[in-house]
Amino acid sequence: MARFEGVYVAIVTPFTSTFEVDYKRLAELCDWLIQQGVHGLVPTGSLGEYATMSNEERAKVVETVIAASAGRVPVVVGSASPSTGQAVAWVRHAKETGAAGVMALPPINYKPLEHEVIAHYEALSTVGLPIIAYNNPHDYKVDLTPDLLARLSQIENVVAVKEFSGDIRRVHEILEKTNLEVMIGVDDLAMEGPLFGATGWISGVPNALPKEGVELFKLAREGKLKEAKELYRHLLPLFHYDASPQLVQSIKYMMELAGFPVGPTRPPRLPLPAADYEAIKKAYEFAVQR
Repeated sequence: MARFEGVYVAIVTPFTSTFEVDYKRLAELCDWLIQQGVHGLVPTGSLGEYATMSNEERAKVVETVIAASAGRVPVVVGSASPSTGQAVAWVRHAKETGAAGVMALPPINYKPLEHEVIAHYEALSTVGLPIIAYNNPHDYKVDLTPDLLARLSQIENVVAVKEFSGDIRRVHEILEKTNLEVMIGVDDLAMEGPLFGATGWISGVPNALPKEGVELFKLAREGKLKEAKELYRHLLPLFHYDASPQLVQSIKYMMELAGFPVGPTRPPRLPLPAADYEAIKKAYEFAVQR
């Protein structure tokens, strides 16, 4: 059985109208997602706007999510930071707070050499918490290729990869070359991933439609292709927004449409043009009309 199995929601961070972290709403979001059947929660990722937070806010967000989950589902904490030392400190905080693991990018402010990537994950591993390596070559300077992941998989606590390259062929090669669990990291491969061996999905749009996300992943893992395709066809227009740089604004608007508003995004993220919201609303209505 996989350690991080099923649908893990990369949760948004609710803000008040004055851009303060709304910790009460955050706890309510965690509780609602768990009640809807998600298998895990991932705070302080890109979708959670971690880069806009002070250290105090970021720590309290993690603590709030872990307290709200109350052991009902695992919590995997995003550890991205400008330096290896800072990332290690966030992994240590996650462990002390009771997280089940961390989602860890390679160095993000510098294009590292391969041995530097390996040293970064070795340093994170010393804390003793399971690590999901996060491959996002679109937004950062490093591509964790299957060959590089094969080397990283030799590090004691690197147990999984969040695969965000968008190339479904990567799933096959990672499973062939490593002993890592594969978690699909982009929503518009949420059906293909489990069909071809991914055991987890770190998801975005299921912030707004958690039941539908859980159902889709279950159908695909069970090989129920006809049923999965019908649901996926309705969700796919929304899922494409998860792969956009404006994913945070888009998903927060989806949550408003779903009746679970979580406030604005923090600058530099600003509201989208009206035409974008109209397109998201149209895609959302298509998703829920089935």
